[in-house]
Amino acid sequence: MGLTIGDTAPDFEAQTTEGTINFHEWVGDSWAVLFSHPKDFTPVCTTELGYMAKIKPEFDRRNVKIIGLSVDPMEKHSTWLQDIEETQGYAPNFPIISDADFNVSKLYGMLPASTSGDPANRTPADNQTVRNVFVIGPDKKVKLVLVYPMTTGRNFDEVIRVIDSVQLTATHKVATPVNWKRGEDVIIAGSVSDDEARETYPDGWKSPRPYIRIVPAPDTTVVASS
Repeated sequence: MGLTIGDTAPDFEAQTTEGTINFHEWVGDSWAVLFSHPKDFTPVCTTELGYMAKIKPEFDRRNVKIIGLSVDPMEKHSTWLQDIEETQGYAPNFPIISDADFNVSKLYGMLPASTSGDPANRTPADNQTVRNVFVIGPDKKVKLVLVYPMTTGRNFDEVIRVIDSVQLTATHKVATPVNWKRGEDVIIAGSVSDDEARETYPDGWKSPRPYIRIVPAPDTTVVASS
């Protein structure tokens, strides 16, 4: 069964393009995005890895580490990284896991527990379910799970938008409305009574209905810690 929001992200040790890591230690007090790929040298994934390298500073600003994964041996990764730089203009500047033994893919519910054998004998279609994005908090809990088909490139700008929301709502009793972007108005959480809300928002709020209480976004200069 796949991971869901609120689950503890499984810990693991793995070989990456930047050396061996213990995942929980690697995340540390940061947030993390783990995004997976069914095979090296797949065209859509090539564009995704290049784009993530380009926008990595946006994740850095939010205290978010990036790590990729592909179901192929390390020796293929090094050649693929060259292709990514040459075709996309950016070389991956974050670690990429070699999941040739399927360990991480199985731990995270992306492949069946029975999966085994030589990864070279598997096609991208065999691994098509390894197309996930996991956002993980410093508490090592899963905050977001997205699953994409092989033929559709991922929207990492949307991942950043969600991270902005999750980090904000982790430290303030608010929720974010449809298509919300950083700095826009938010909604007071339903768990907060009107009396409690008045203590935080003495100037009141806009309320088209009693259950919809709209206020300016809180200060977000401090990154959420959990």
